[in-house]
Amino acid sequence: MASHRKPKQRSLTSSTARAAALLALTGAASATLLDGTGVAENRLTPAQVKAKVDEYQRQAEEATERYNGAKDKADQAREALDALRDQAARRTTRLNTARNALGAFATAQYRSGTIAPALQLALSSSPGQYLQRASLAERAGSRQAALIASVGRQERKLRQVRGEAADRLAALRASQTAAAHHKRTVQQRLAAADRLLDRLTLAQRQRLLAARDGDEAHADGTGSPITGRAARAVSYAYAALGKPYVWGATGPHGYDCSGLTQAAWRAAGVALPRTTYTQINAGRRVTRDQLAPGDLVFFYSGVSHVGLYIGDGRIIHAPRPGAPVRVASVADMPFAGAARPA
Repeated sequence: MASHRKPKQRSLTSSTARAAALLALTGAASATLLDGTGVAENRLTPAQVKAKVDEYQRQAEEATERYNGAKDKADQAREALDALRDQAARRTTRLNTARNALGAFATAQYRSGTIAPALQLALSSSPGQYLQRASLAERAGSRQAALIASVGRQERKLRQVRGEAADRLAALRASQTAAAHHKRTVQQRLAAADRLLDRLTLAQRQRLLAARDGDEAHADGTGSPITGRAARAVSYAYAALGKPYVWGATGPHGYDCSGLTQAAWRAAGVALPRTTYTQINAGRRVTRDQLAPGDLVFFYSGVSHVGLYIGDGRIIHAPRPGAPVRVASVADMPFAGAARPA
């Protein structure tokens, strides 16, 4: 009689344990990556926290500019799509009208029938009457041919407009997807910065914020006389001092950096594009030693930040979340270029 033996479980238990350990490690690593900060950041000094927070907020600002660009493209695509849809509706109405006219013409011709030219001449009491009837028939044929040609042209144009509308719809959806992605990136980076700040004591946070504010210069006026459109743009920027940084905003209650410069120059009657990386190509490029009030001054290697020059080496800008529109020194950030709007 064969004895009943339990199956060996050592290898299964060992394998299961290794798999569980691997899963736990993978989960921990994923949590660290998703959190964006990591366990090691619990031991950061206040100075290191400041550096990390600045880094996350710069990344958020870069994502904000990409969001602004994607949203701008989506808005343009939506407007073009609406216009194309209106055009398609009007063309469809005209095409249906032409088709109805052609159908009515064909129905009338069918009901009246056709008579051979020789028989028409034979039945006609006079050659003159026959020629008149022949001329009318020829003109009717020409009108029918013209209607057929018109219907064909309108059908082709309608197909073209509908194709363009489909392309615009695809572009709109792609831009909306990109904007949503960049919006999530902004929110993740800002949340990561907030988590780091939450690890500090109230006193540490106050010292950190005071140090950041102390890094930026403040001024009550400019040292250079300003006239014309530049004066209106600078005046608008001064009026915005103290208003909050709001990502994606163009005023009047809050701004991001490119939203402020766009709004300031819009008040002066000049339309600037929406993002830092498009505003730098608006107008004439100028060097740092050529700066004049009203110029757009750009910072960082990715051209991710912009301020409005007001003279004396200073700008007005919307710095970052939590910091209102303020005056700062051009020297506070890495200079990337400048442009003078037309």
